[in-house]
Amino acid sequence: MTQKSGADQPEISGSTSKSQRMKIVKSSDDNEKKGLDKKLKDSEICVPIVYGNIAFWLGKKASEYQSHKWTIYVRGASNEDLGVVIKRAVFQLHSSFNNPTRVVDSPPFELSESGWGEFEIAITLHFHSDVSDKPLHLYHHLKLYAEDESGPLSTKKPVVIESYDEIVLSEPSETFFARVQNHPAVIVPRLPAGFNMPPVPMEDFDNRKRGDTRDNPLSQWFTNFSEADELLKLAAARQQRCRRKMENFETRHGARRSSWLPNSNPYINSIVLLVEILF
Repeated sequence: MTQKSGADQPEISGSTSKSQRMKIVKSSDDNEKKGLDKKLKDSEICVPIVYGNIAFWLGKKASEYQSHKWTIYVRGASNEDLGVVIKRAVFQLHSSFNNPTRVVDSPPFELSESGWGEFEIAITLHFHSDVSDKPLHLYHHLKLYAEDESGPLSTKKPVVIESYDEIVLSEPSETFFARVQNHPAVIVPRLPAGFNMPPVPMEDFDNRKRGDTRDNPLSQWFTNFSEADELLKLAAARQQRCRRKMENFETRHGARRSSWLPNSNPYINSIVLLVEILF
């Protein structure tokens, strides 16, 4: 654990944020269930997530071993309720904490603590049974001090470090698709006309906003991942995935790929591609 405390500490002027996008493929491979629930072939469901921490300096209340109060969390990219996909989150703290393995069984998936040091936190996400039988492992380095380390310490403006990621669920089951097809936390593909989905239990409709983080006291500090530059980065990542899927389709069906019309504006190209992928 990296120690940063006391009068010799660098000063900060405000919060910082970090964005990272990586494709994470999680598909349910439970052989016992394959024959019980049909899969949607060549389809995938995307769940945008943000994970990170917010840290407040305690000011006059700070001591040698309690300089900051911080919160580690996993949230929807626009503060949607992730409980529709994630069943449980496990946060593995530094061994110096009492009960370092912390389990959060319901949304919002967050944990608050206080301390003086920075260290890596392992986050394990467990999914509902119709999503995936394999957990997903994330890692976040807890930050208490801004990277630029300039300006006075403030008790009102926290340090914010967040990463954007996407959970991509390949060939989801029809039951899972029906359960989340209109949920704001997920991005689902269009299905062929006339395709009938299983009925959705009424309790799923009632719980769709149960665990969102829009009213979270910390939400004013959350990074906005819906701005144009973020959409451009997202479009670029999805463009690569789309090209790979087209190449696989051509290999299987011998289809001829038509070329994209050239456009000198990369912004327009990316946004058009994003719209086509989403809709």
